[in-house]
Amino acid sequence: MLVPKSDAGVLSTPAAVSIARGLRDFADGFGAVLLPVYLTALGFDAAQIGIAATLALLGSALFTLGVGWLGTRIGDRTTLLVASALMVVTGIALAGSSHYAAILLVSLFGTLNPSSGNASVFVPPEHSLMANGAKAEDRTRMFARYGLIGAMAAAFGALLTAAPDYLASAGMDRLTALRAMFLLYAVIGALIGLVYARTAPPPVVPNSGSETRSMLGPSKVIVFKLMALFSIDSFAGGFIVQSLLALYLFQHFGMSLAAAGMFFFWSGVLSAFSQPMAAWLAKRIGLVNTMVFTHIPANVLLILAALSPRLDVALGLLLVRSFLSQMDVPARSSYVMAVVTPPERTAAASLTALPRSLATAAAPALSGMLLAAGLNAWPLILGGALKIVYDLLLLWMFRHVKPPEETGR
Repeated sequence: MLVPKSDAGVLSTPAAVSIARGLRDFADGFGAVLLPVYLTALGFDAAQIGIAATLALLGSALFTLGVGWLGTRIGDRTTLLVASALMVVTGIALAGSSHYAAILLVSLFGTLNPSSGNASVFVPPEHSLMANGAKAEDRTRMFARYGLIGAMAAAFGALLTAAPDYLASAGMDRLTALRAMFLLYAVIGALIGLVYARTAPPPVVPNSGSETRSMLGPSKVIVFKLMALFSIDSFAGGFIVQSLLALYLFQHFGMSLAAAGMFFFWSGVLSAFSQPMAAWLAKRIGLVNTMVFTHIPANVLLILAALSPRLDVALGLLLVRSFLSQMDVPARSSYVMAVVTPPERTAAASLTALPRSLATAAAPALSGMLLAAGLNAWPLILGGALKIVYDLLLLWMFRHVKPPEETGR
């Protein structure tokens, strides 16, 4: 039950993680879409925006590696408090920046998330906290609920992308209105910090006597294989991070901010309601099959959307894709936590997120260059095709590696 304990005003771990995820994804929901608009208003072109997105994801990768090391030493809760403080600094610094070099520094060292959703420095310690307090049979459903809350919050955050235009029509300078949105991002970071400051101590991770929390132990081979596979998926995803997908819609179809906000709202709603469906499906066909057989159709739809000459058809295909493309997220999170030992969970979450962030960071600059060159469809086509390759490799390599709830253990 997602409510605080009434006796001391302390939040339970599931409550704190869910509230914090909702607040963070609400901020990312408008931040990811407004980022290219803000940078365009500052006078930067698509290639420069792509480089900024690349640095943001590269910075996220470096921080993710640091989280894996830090979380094993100071604990997940303290790590999340540090990340919240960094989010506050990011919002303030971005709102006050005008020069490209400053934007690049904020992108590299901040928490700005151009992809929205699951790529975040907050994710590894949150996953570890949740998995350590969950039974095996409840784990996927718990991650699905976590994803549902985040996706719904991101959807409502996307509606705020129209706010700068409304503020401008009321007499505020448009650039000032855009800066105000990133100050709101900072305020939300402070609220997340308050949530984690009021969190109950995390549960003690069971171990076998001499076993302690470490970077990796007996599960290292599985983790390294997953790292390699996830890097392919994330490199592909880097071509279509939300900021660049928004830029594609703005440039290719001349979409307005209000229309983009409404599109990303419904995209987020569909992604949200796919999360419980993923948990239901995983119980029947398994976690790996759920990841693969929902992801392949989603990426076929992405390629078809890229080839569509009409905005309404492209948006329809992208919306159906939104329902399918995020079903693998709770399944993947649950699978990683299931196939490693409990003391390795923080490290496994961090290390499997690291190549995702690094690989994702490599693609936005390429995507921005393709968009700047007028090759608008190619980022979507390349992203969809590479993701299908990842799906087939995942099925081939891990179809026989079952989590405990699928083996009866």
